[in-house]
Amino acid sequence: MAGLVDFSVVICAYTEDRWEDILAAVASVRAQSLTALETLLVVDHNASLLDRLAKEYKETEGVRVLANAGPRGLSAGRNTGIAASSGEIIAFLDDDAVAERDWLHHFAEGYADPKVFAVGGRTMPIWESRRRPAWFPEEFDWVVGCTYKGLPEGRVRVRNVLGGNASFRRTAFEAAGGFATGIGRDGDKRPLGGEETELCIRLTRARPDAILLIDDRAVIHHRVPAARERFHYFRTRTYAEGLSKALVARSVGTQKGLESERRYATRVLPAGVGRGLRDALLARPGGAGRAGAIVAGVATAAGGYVLGSVRARRGGATFSVVEIEKDVDGEERSAA
Repeated sequence: MAGLVDFSVVICAYTEDRWEDILAAVASVRAQSLTALETLLVVDHNASLLDRLAKEYKETEGVRVLANAGPRGLSAGRNTGIAASSGEIIAFLDDDAVAERDWLHHFAEGYADPKVFAVGGRTMPIWESRRRPAWFPEEFDWVVGCTYKGLPEGRVRVRNVLGGNASFRRTAFEAAGGFATGIGRDGDKRPLGGEETELCIRLTRARPDAILLIDDRAVIHHRVPAARERFHYFRTRTYAEGLSKALVARSVGTQKGLESERRYATRVLPAGVGRGLRDALLARPGGAGRAGAIVAGVATAAGGYVLGSVRARRGGATFSVVEIEKDVDGEERSAA
């Protein structure tokens, strides 16, 4: 099966500060045991980076450098990559991550079932300080874009995949449209998210028979800079996640929009607090800090959700779903 699947890999980039990371990400795709049809580097409204990458890969077969054809932000960048791609499956890799050699191979295995429309993988943190901060709970690794404690293990069916390490059939976008703009990352602004969750829920509504999987053998390693190891970023990111969840819930309804989060909040997080307090009683490093961070993370996310819900009801937060098509000249056309 793996040899019958054509993959286009989309990597979205926005800053020259990640130059070495971007090169490493592309190199990891080119080293895959299952060769990708193409790697598409989409640059988000940064002329200098666009020019530099175009020169870097001018003579490299299978690597194309494109400008984001939509508004600034990760969602529009991904939509640009989808529209320009040729593969049956479109995979997404963060620009500050490297994929293990069999990443695409494990994705491909999931698509043996024609009802599978998306396959995600496991994302492991590479801490710049070389070790996890003692206070940082594994239950909140999503804060730094990584797989978190509480997700099911193995190859399992899920509500949504995580966008930095994911793949979709092209027909998924034909059925549901692309990533919604107005949700998710926008360069260096507030670290929002949720665009992949909204897309996956929209997809399963458009195709009730669609199966979405996570296969934790499809591993990537994601760099966590020192600034994101600090509690200030932790608090900022959890607050932004609350804002994002409010937008997702407004789009797809609270029942589906918060379905997985309810289990996470009522089972996974209380267990994490319990482990932290136990470690504190046993004088193990970081136990009290992890318990406190979980409580703080829940509180700031809840605050963001409340404020985001109020803004959404007042019309202060909007987003649009993009229909992705291909013109004969390969350019994207979109409609809200």
